[in-house]
Amino acid sequence: MDFCFTEDQLLFKDSMRDVLIKECSPEIVRKTWETREPPQQLWPLLAEMGVSGLMIAESYGGLGMSETDLVSILEETGRAALPLPVVEANLIAPTIIQSCPDTDLQNNWLPLMAQGKARAAVHLGSQTYALNTKDCDFLLIEDNQTIHLLKPGQWQDEAQPSVDHSRQLNKIKWTPVEDTIILQGSQAELLLNRAFNHGAMGTSAQLLGLTQNLIDVTVEYAKARTQFGKAIGSFQAIKHRLAESLMKLEFARPVVYRAAASMAEEHPETDTHVSMAKYYANQASYFAAKAALQVHGAIGYSFEYDLHLWMKRVWALNATWGDTNWHRHRVGQNIL
Repeated sequence: MDFCFTEDQLLFKDSMRDVLIKECSPEIVRKTWETREPPQQLWPLLAEMGVSGLMIAESYGGLGMSETDLVSILEETGRAALPLPVVEANLIAPTIIQSCPDTDLQNNWLPLMAQGKARAAVHLGSQTYALNTKDCDFLLIEDNQTIHLLKPGQWQDEAQPSVDHSRQLNKIKWTPVEDTIILQGSQAELLLNRAFNHGAMGTSAQLLGLTQNLIDVTVEYAKARTQFGKAIGSFQAIKHRLAESLMKLEFARPVVYRAAASMAEEHPETDTHVSMAKYYANQASYFAAKAALQVHGAIGYSFEYDLHLWMKRVWALNATWGDTNWHRHRVGQNIL
């Protein structure tokens, strides 16, 4: 069996990286930090690249691809610290809508979502807050193992602080009613578990990209920064710290890719594979962020320095869709 990415998948990944380098520079992310407003101009760009419809069936205007096609794209969104909820809007929400028995709901929303003309926010399971609910077209929210679809005006937002200022966190105030239910019972329970796995797998992929970028910018800084007449990158302590960061990343990457493949193939041990992915991605990214901060020294603590754009995204995503301890416990339960 060939576990490598196909030529088309690699081309998609490289194209995504090129676009984000140009359109989602650190200056764009920094502006989002300052204004607390997401860069709306990037949504049509994602639609044009095919990301919006990647997980949507071709019959609704999507590409009909799978998690194995999306995982490397999500990795690139992490590398760029893209300040948009791609995992929630382009992975979790389309899967839920496509799994609902209401064909009218699918016909109404999926073509618009595939074209990037409609965006969803989600507030499911373990999520304490919802992302970017102020500019979404509908909200998928869970109450007592029942999934509801709310339209603007059916809920109230209460903005919450975040360590990563480019993430719009909102506490949702709403009242469950029968008319907004789209799925309930055992089918909803299974779908909520799949949605959680999507969230954990998707953020794990983004953490890979964040970790890679933290290593890259720290290596460049270690080459340029001199002390005692030498580049600090020549010192053994710095070399070992960066080498360990890279080692942890390389161990995490195939585990995340396996989780994506397990989800695409509906593997019976998907829960375990996803939790292993989130555990390893959390560990690698947290270590790399700490090492980057230590190598940069005093300048790394400066709020104005771009290192914070990736470092604080790492801290935020580490706690999203299950933290390290939660996923370690889940793996232990499943194995033992």
